[in-house]
Amino acid sequence: MPEGRGISAVLLAAGSGSRFGGRKLLAPYRGRPLIESSLANLAQAPVDETVVVVGDDAKMLRAVCEPFGVRVVDNPDWEQGQSTSVRAGLLALGPEVRAAVVLLADQPLVGAGAVERLVAAFEGGARVAVATYDAKRRNPVLFSRAVWPLLLEELSGDEGARAVLRRHPDLVTEVPCDGVGDPVDVDTAEDLRGLELMHEWELRFKMG
Repeated sequence: MPEGRGISAVLLAAGSGSRFGGRKLLAPYRGRPLIESSLANLAQAPVDETVVVVGDDAKMLRAVCEPFGVRVVDNPDWEQGQSTSVRAGLLALGPEVRAAVVLLADQPLVGAGAVERLVAAFEGGARVAVATYDAKRRNPVLFSRAVWPLLLEELSGDEGARAVLRRHPDLVTEVPCDGVGDPVDVDTAEDLRGLELMHEWELRFKMG
């Protein structure tokens, strides 16, 4: 990785999307696969590289990711839960990386602005910076390298890092991200259709 900030993004994209009916991240959204919205957002974020962790649908997701110049990492244990993808992403990062911003690939409206605020909090001394919306903790989350050993030791199951953060509140800095994106996630086909309808209404409003 070229010399830079020492910040990497880890985009979690390994799940099967069972509630969606499968292949969620490949489903069309605004005329392109859903995951492309997250990839495009990260292309504008203040990070040196993006690592995409894949599991189910790995071959097709690799093809979608390739034009964005990101690094794709396989998680052979993806069926054991989200924590395994966080682990795979962190272990794939080089020694020059000072912090990792972990994001979910099914949150297409989380923009580069949220990542920028988390990075600013880290540069200001935060060890773990969590984005909040309406004062509620959501994603993304930045983890300084100093806390990676703790994460790797305590992560388990499908809860990601949430349980670890609850056990270590002294590590966490909450970073308001209202106005720089929306943490809505896509779990079902109805969720995706709702986002499409919202986008259509926004376009009509702009056009008068």
